Parts: sequence; structure tokens; C-alpha cells
Amino acid sequence: MEQPRLADADLAALVPAWLDWAAAAEQLGVTVAKVRTMIREHELAAAVPAPRAGQQVPADFIQDGLPVKGLSGLLTMLHDNGFDDRECIAWIFTDDDLPGRPIDALRENRGTEVKRRAQVLANF
Repeated sequence: MEQPRLADADLAALVPAWLDWAAAAEQLGVTVAKVRTMIREHELAAAVPAPRAGQQVPADFIQDGLPVKGLSGLLTMLHDNGFDDRECIAWIFTDDDLPGRPIDALRENRGTEVKRRAQVLANF
């Protein structure tokens, strides 16, 4: 059976909580313009989780007022392998056959494990 494409994933179902750019900016202690820059530079990722919702950032991408450690490197690696933000978010929040979702491993400071998973994915 063919696995569904990440681009077709239901992000509203995968990601438990979202922040609009203003709320993300408030949690990070920066301006909305800085959030836009952080998204463009792959420090964060944003997508439209549901029709007419506007672009939002997964709330789990922010921890203790900062982007989750290792997120930027992971996003850059995924983008370098042709993923867009929507696909990155879907992959980071998908619970595959490996133990746990990549976002949980990142939040638990197990970034090396996540990058190893991403490298395997990129080699397919």
C-alpha cells in the first residue's frame, strides 16, 4: 500500500496547537517581522492548517521562549532535500514506525536522532 504524500497530510489533525504570527512573536519576544524572517531563514516553519486560517506556526516549535533546539538545522536539511514548509511540518509531527514523533525527540533534546531519521528519508 502506498504511503500518503506529506503534502496531502491533514495538518490540523497532526499538529495539536497553532500560533498565528503575532502570538509566535509574543512568545519569542520579537516582532512579527522577525517571525517572518525566521520562517524565511528556516528557523521556524509555517503553514495554513485549515482553510481560511492563514499561515500559522506549530506551537510546539517554541519552547521556553525560543525555537526548539535543533529545529533550524532540521528544517534546513529538509528544505535542502526539496521539502516545503507544509511537508516539513507534516514529517516532524508524523508518528512513523520509529519511537515517537520527531517533534517529541527535538523537544527532549534528541536532535541527533531526528537528523538521522531525516537523512534516511532524504536518501529515498
